Amino acid sequence: MTIGTYEKINEYSSVKISLASTDDIKNKSYGEVKKPETINYRTYRAEKDGLFCERIFGPERNWECFCGKYKGIKHKGIVCDRCGVKVTHSRVRRKRMG
Repeated sequence: MTIGTYEKINEYSSVKISLASTDDIKNKSYGEVKKPETINYRTYRAEKDGLFCERIFGPERNWECFCGKYKGIKHKGIVCDRCGVKVTHSRVRRKRMG
């Protein structure tokens, strides 16, 4: 890494932070959390419609839906008809809002 990379850090004169409007929140949302449950204590998997729901936030495992019908990158982008989870990389869980 070069020394010049960090020279522009202090060039900002101000930063503006504001609350998101209800329309912004609805546009970025992927679903509604309907239950307060998080993880099933027997299976250690996310509860459906809960705070860690894979249908809303994305799959826990890379390229695999919740029920396991679709596994592998060859099914990329498919939404499972059983569980409703889109087959994608698990990194999307960090960016999605419910």
